[in-house]
Amino acid sequence: MDNLKRRGSELNLIKLKAAGIKFVHGDIRIPGDIEAAGPFDLMVECSAEPSALAGYGGSPDYLLSTNVTGTIHCLEACRRHSAALIFLSTSRVYPWELIRNLSYLETDTRFELYDSEGVPGVSSEGISETFPLNGPRTLYGATKLASELLITEYADMYGINAVVNRCGVLTGPWQMGKVDQGFMALWVARHFFGGKLAYIGFGGNGKQVRDVLHVKDLFELLDRQISNLSIHSGAVYNVGGGPAMSLSLMELTLLVRDATGQEILFERDMETRPGDIPWYITDNRAITAATGWQPRTTPGEIIREITAWIDENQVSLRHIL
Repeated sequence: MDNLKRRGSELNLIKLKAAGIKFVHGDIRIPGDIEAAGPFDLMVECSAEPSALAGYGGSPDYLLSTNVTGTIHCLEACRRHSAALIFLSTSRVYPWELIRNLSYLETDTRFELYDSEGVPGVSSEGISETFPLNGPRTLYGATKLASELLITEYADMYGINAVVNRCGVLTGPWQMGKVDQGFMALWVARHFFGGKLAYIGFGGNGKQVRDVLHVKDLFELLDRQISNLSIHSGAVYNVGGGPAMSLSLMELTLLVRDATGQEILFERDMETRPGDIPWYITDNRAITAATGWQPRTTPGEIIREITAWIDENQVSLRHIL
């Protein structure tokens, strides 16, 4: 079920139909839409306004109504149907100021963690579930953390089996990348079709680092969790690409140039925006210990796959990307 608000998401309907998946056009902000979808045993709740920039310079109404009120409607549906829940949360629940104030070493192409300064939950493996939660985290992060708290209470009061996955950057083909969410697809599309990109903040050199997770690797994890849902119920996991699947924007640019054979002009914006962070890598050790799962798709493979997808679908994607 989806409200198809994101431009280009309607292109996925053909793939869903071909796979034998029933699609319901609906909006989680409207309880009747969820109820009209019919009874279910398990809800994988991955709907959201996913932009960390949402609410800056404008109304947060859609963000709040989707990410908080929508979660309540989903939880109510799970309660009525005695259904389980897997909730896709976000790494943005962790406070941006605390992450920004860690010590970093600046190399030729990226920022690297230099010293965790005794902050719990951070190491060379990345940020774990024990990282502190005190401090501002953007309204997007706050709404997802609020949803996590609501899930905890519903699970306790109504016996709902529920798992929370705090996901890092998700990527892959058929993601309609935008400036504020889906940067891997955006980077490839701008090189492929032409256009401008900018390195924003932290010196304007594109050295900020994130780890990336291909959607098919996430799907493999969800499959494992669904198969043993009672074991994972009540757990909160950090889920991402991890150190091996990390890259900076500068490193991403070099990979995209190689994959597309195109080079574009980059602007440099020296001003660091509120909420932006120079580095985030997911510590996957807890989820790997619980399931044996590890991400397998490298950034280079992801970029080549996105490039092939855009090349094969130029006509339908050009006006979107």
